[in-house]
Amino acid sequence: MTPRARTSRHIVLTGATGRVASLTARHLAAAGHRLTLVSRTARTTGLPPGARHVACDYDNPALLAETFRGADAVLVVTNDPTRPAHDRNIVRAAVEASAGHLVKLSAAAVHDPAADDLVTTWQRENERLVRDSGIPWTLLQPRSFMTHALAWAPGVRDAATTRALHPHSRNACIAPEDIAEVAALVLGDDDHHHRSYRLTGPRALSAHEQTEVLAALLGRSLTCLPLTRDEARALHLLTYPRAMADALLASADRQAAGAKSGTTDTVEHLTGRAPTTFAQWAAAHLHRFTPARTEAATHARAYGDVGPGRVPASVRRT
Repeated sequence: MTPRARTSRHIVLTGATGRVASLTARHLAAAGHRLTLVSRTARTTGLPPGARHVACDYDNPALLAETFRGADAVLVVTNDPTRPAHDRNIVRAAVEASAGHLVKLSAAAVHDPAADDLVTTWQRENERLVRDSGIPWTLLQPRSFMTHALAWAPGVRDAATTRALHPHSRNACIAPEDIAEVAALVLGDDDHHHRSYRLTGPRALSAHEQTEVLAALLGRSLTCLPLTRDEARALHLLTYPRAMADALLASADRQAAGAKSGTTDTVEHLTGRAPTTFAQWAAAHLHRFTPARTEAATHARAYGDVGPGRVPASVRRT
């Protein structure tokens, strides 16, 4: 249960239709803060109690400044490295509006000296903009999100397979729920000014090991199939421009070299609880990997009589 804040703040969250900002908003609303949720598309349902939503083009710094006016803190979440003006406009608007605190969702890769791809260089520049803004700042630098495993869901449901480039390389991926809890704490407390937090899950896992966890929870055999580099590139190009596809391939290569296997205790230090394991995250989202006709039976196998939100002891340690 999220404790009530000692003092209610006005907090603005950009990227409000995304996973991290949406989860963060729930924590902040439960703590009694006043929220303005900002995204480029309109949203009229699913808002936390008392929150207002503003549809705002990030190419419009004047409207952003109007939206940020009076904000005690702003969560900065952007997702398009091919449009770097978005972060420049958000920071410029926060300065004009005299926002009290900037919290930027960045990435742990900024600390990797070998990372010079489009995404990482974009994040480094975004961090520089925030640090140089003159506004108190905090940087959140998570590893890969556990939700990336949801891309496997159709293959798991239809063919009992997952697919990955470098399937035995490990990543200390983190649950978005943990990032959101940290973000809410940071946004509601001045004690985190001018700090950077690297956020990871409790253990680095490979795609092969994640597949084994899913198989144990589902009670069925799954196979993790390796992708060739050309196959991985072709899949990325279905969704992303070439520069983004190249960045994702470079990221996978760094993971294969061991750059993403390190863990931190930051989540536990800040929240007072252990970070979510991949098994716990997967159990909470198991319906996404389960054909509708077998969902009820799978839920019973996965949870037994230990109750919702728990996972079998055999996989809990992962």
